[in-house]
Amino acid sequence: MKIAILGAESTGKSSLAADLAAALREKGHSVHPLGEYLREWCDLHGRTPQPDEQAAIAHEQARRISACPEDGITLADTTPLMTAVYSQLLFEDRSLHEAALAQQREFDITFITGLDVPWVADGHQRDGPHLRASVDALLRDLLVQAGIGFQVLYGLPHARLEKALNAIILIANYAHSTWANGRFDSQTNAKPVTGWSWPCDKCSDPDCEHTLFTRLLRR
Repeated sequence: MKIAILGAESTGKSSLAADLAAALREKGHSVHPLGEYLREWCDLHGRTPQPDEQAAIAHEQARRISACPEDGITLADTTPLMTAVYSQLLFEDRSLHEAALAQQREFDITFITGLDVPWVADGHQRDGPHLRASVDALLRDLLVQAGIGFQVLYGLPHARLEKALNAIILIANYAHSTWANGRFDSQTNAKPVTGWSWPCDKCSDPDCEHTLFTRLLRR
């Protein structure tokens, strides 16, 4: 199984990835966590990347994802799609979209961390709180237009973790996954999940946030 955690900066992606990896290991699963290459790059160079450096960063993130062992669970703390999003917003460059979305389709589950946590400065990597809403809106819009399902996770860390685990259990048990031997976890009386898309954990209409953010982008 391949799980991606996406989201704007300072929305708890790395914390959720660490909590999720620990929880899955406690359940006896082999987990291959994959961190954000951009963070390494910024620490190494002491700055954020320029427009002509974005493609190489996306390529390296993609290479690391592809190199993960096929056994167990690949847990990616961001994917090339986030680089594509920032390339469009910061540099008006859409050239990374096609390859990033193609790899995103390979993930079994895509989570997006919500904007309901305070922005915190973090060295060279942070662009500022003003950009978070635009990043979030564009990310969702790209996923929707590409037909890639996702779930947005809100709340305190323990609430996000619980919602993420519930989604993983449902997908693993009922979406005809072959990566696991038998049932992922004990769940009974649940309906099969096909073509899943739970973008909002506060609403029963999966299209409501899609419509909202699409309209915002068109204004």
